[in-house]
Amino acid sequence: MLAYIIRRLALMIPTLLGIMVINFVIVQAAPGGPVEQLIAQVTGTAVDATARIGGAGGGETGSQKAQTTSANVSSKYRGAQGLDPDFIKEIEKLYGFDKPAHERFLMMMGNYLKFEFGDSFFRDQAVVDMVMDKMPVSISLGLWTTLLVYLISIPLGIAKAVRDGSRFDIATSAVIIVGYAIPSFLFAVLLVILFAGGSFWDVFPLRGLTSENWAQMSWPDRIIDYFWHLTLPIISMVIGGFATLTILTKNSFLEEINKQYVLTARAKGLTENRVLYGHVFRNAMLIVVAGFPSAFVGILFTGAMLIEIIFSLDGLGLLGFEAVIARDYPVMFGTLFFFTLMGLILNLIGDLMYVAIDPRIDFERQDVG
Repeated sequence: MLAYIIRRLALMIPTLLGIMVINFVIVQAAPGGPVEQLIAQVTGTAVDATARIGGAGGGETGSQKAQTTSANVSSKYRGAQGLDPDFIKEIEKLYGFDKPAHERFLMMMGNYLKFEFGDSFFRDQAVVDMVMDKMPVSISLGLWTTLLVYLISIPLGIAKAVRDGSRFDIATSAVIIVGYAIPSFLFAVLLVILFAGGSFWDVFPLRGLTSENWAQMSWPDRIIDYFWHLTLPIISMVIGGFATLTILTKNSFLEEINKQYVLTARAKGLTENRVLYGHVFRNAMLIVVAGFPSAFVGILFTGAMLIEIIFSLDGLGLLGFEAVIARDYPVMFGTLFFFTLMGLILNLIGDLMYVAIDPRIDFERQDVG
């Protein structure tokens, strides 16, 4: 097992590098980079943007340079016509675009290997500080949603498998289909209308993870306030997340129940609960339980952006969306590197959980690919 873990860790290096290279190339080719973003602000009404780079070289501000340029200056940046070439070079230097793309990539990866993610282009804040500031919201949503999805889906899937074809199975399947068909963000809007002061009851808050006076509350009141704010967002995410896992659990149990060893166990006189939970459960739940790390990563980093926007929760989903819109490359690539590395490690943990659940599995005999 140790050799398998070492091989997997070694494979993470080219995998992570490949992901970073592909995304770097795509982002560099996309129009509207940070230089163009700042040029748009300079040529528009944003005065603060020029103040960040103005004043260098002789005391002439960036806006003054822009006004003294020739309209015939050609530039590789859209919207830069009429701006002084020296001013454009100053912006490029500010964002590191005075170097070739391959040099910027190598410098970026060298810093990332030391876990130095730099500062945001537009927020004057370290990327690590921004991520740590948003992390509690996303972890709260991801962790509680994943736990609830598993706590609901596994018992429900087992009950559906045992009662396959019954009225209970049909009725719950109808509920699952409805829950799967309704997007989580649409269900969130419905909850807001019903319970957050939309048109009916004003029961739950609509902003933030905690109340403004949370620090002055006692610990029991803090816990209540915390879950009070999370109730609607988590319900919205659970509704759309439990359907797939429930069907997977049901199908896994049905496959195991129809196998010969189950018939043999029943023939020996074992009780149904002993057969179900002593023999079937371990084999049927292998793929379900071992997939917990990847399910958590999926919910944490991909499923909460719209929920965060609807309920005004300032988490990682909203941070990533704003970084893409603003072309804030340090935030985009820094979070991509960190979360990709986390995803690869959690996938390895998922494989190790297979062995923990079923010791008969031996990855040493399998080719890693």
